[in-house]
Amino acid sequence: MKYINQIFKILKKESPILYSIVMLFFSGAVACLVALAFDDRQLAGINVWIKPFKFLISTAIYVATVGYLITFYPYSTLKKNSIRNIVSWTLLLELGIIVYQAARGVPSHYNGSTAFDAMLFAGMGILIGINVLIMVLFIIDTIRLKLALGRPVQFAILIGWIVVFFGSWIGGTMISQMAHNVGVADGGDGLPLLNWSTVAGDLRIAHFFGLHGIQLIPLFAFWIGHKWNIKKSHQLRYILLFGLFYSSWIAFTFYQAKSGIPLIRL
Repeated sequence: MKYINQIFKILKKESPILYSIVMLFFSGAVACLVALAFDDRQLAGINVWIKPFKFLISTAIYVATVGYLITFYPYSTLKKNSIRNIVSWTLLLELGIIVYQAARGVPSHYNGSTAFDAMLFAGMGILIGINVLIMVLFIIDTIRLKLALGRPVQFAILIGWIVVFFGSWIGGTMISQMAHNVGVADGGDGLPLLNWSTVAGDLRIAHFFGLHGIQLIPLFAFWIGHKWNIKKSHQLRYILLFGLFYSSWIAFTFYQAKSGIPLIRL
């Protein structure tokens, strides 16, 4: 908890706008929980407010991660603020569309039922595309620049950005098939809250783990750097092994989903 408080203090000091948007996402997630108690409308077999709740939490974590990690890059203040603003505002617009569509009781993703819905879905695709380009920028700059961090953590951040990039590519495969389930139509039986299918393949699983690699892999590097009394060269090996294991898990869940097999069959 101490480290989380430190991160949010840094975010508030370095980028008040990004910090405010992250807080807005968390507040929106709480509002979704309240809406769950009063609105019993269903969409694809779950309450209409579960999807925006999940997206608000996940996106808040991602935006906060970008806002924190960018403080270690040797960018100018203008460049840092520009990237922070692009990431936070584009994702605020995307989340605004998701919440708006939930309030209407219609799907936000893969929805081409009307010209208006198709336009909103296409707009979300453009906003995500902008963020994917920023991921590519981070990959390139993490390779070519020296970050204000130890070499093992920088290596972990590089792996994390590569994993997130391919996690976004998995999102693109869902768009290409206009669905996240494989073998059955979207919806139906799924795990509580997550709603990952328990009867067929679900690409959202690999997508989820892919998008959160940028938090988990650097956290692993931070942990071994503080808890293990080993040389940096050994830290690099363990980080590489963890990164390969994590990537293999994502590849497995992707293969499993494409084969129409649920992660957990109930």
